[in-house]
Amino acid sequence: MLLEPTEAPVDSRPPAVVWLHGRTAWKEVDPGRFLRLIRSGIAVIAPDLPGHGDRYDPVLQGPTHVLDVIRMMLQELDGLVAAGAEALGVDLMRIGIGGMSAGGMTAISRMTRPHDFRCAVLEAATGSWAHQRARPMFSHCDDATIRAIDPIEHLQAWTPIPILAVHSMADEWVDWAGQSSFLDAIEALGPPGLVERMLFERTGAEHEHVGFGLHSADVKERELDFYARHLGTSVS
Repeated sequence: MLLEPTEAPVDSRPPAVVWLHGRTAWKEVDPGRFLRLIRSGIAVIAPDLPGHGDRYDPVLQGPTHVLDVIRMMLQELDGLVAAGAEALGVDLMRIGIGGMSAGGMTAISRMTRPHDFRCAVLEAATGSWAHQRARPMFSHCDDATIRAIDPIEHLQAWTPIPILAVHSMADEWVDWAGQSSFLDAIEALGPPGLVERMLFERTGAEHEHVGFGLHSADVKERELDFYARHLGTSVS
């Protein structure tokens, strides 16, 4: 899905956000997020994860295939972003990335390799996959398989950029302790002040994981402000 800004300066290329949805969801699942972005002058590149949305595959919807989905999405992501950016005519030096749950984990993994993203939003995601070892997504994997792609084990090429992490500390599916450890690790790489956290003790959302419940609108507004600040949009 490619969305042009509804308002943008006519004499410049707009910035863009690449957004990756979570497992069992699809690219159009959260229109409120996208409406806020395009009305603020930010284009949107939102692909379906493998096995989701327009390329539905019930096998890949299962929790034990999260790692498979992430690996396949990583192989496709750069090509999808390049094609979307060309079609939308966006400023290649003002592209942010973000994602929820498995989409956020894909974004984190991509950022362990050289990239040009300017900032990232991570919802209910984690960059320390060993903390998910007892969860269905990784319970069937051996330790070596997890370490081979676990972001916290591969920060040698990490490019420090602004990060906004949004999480319920009661999340039943993605452990906050793991994401907290990962954020501490990238903060230690410096420079200071690049990592922002938006945390909730409880949100009322399903499994304290999906959508942030009563705080959903506040989260979207905070994320919009974050992207606008770091992608340099001047449309209000």
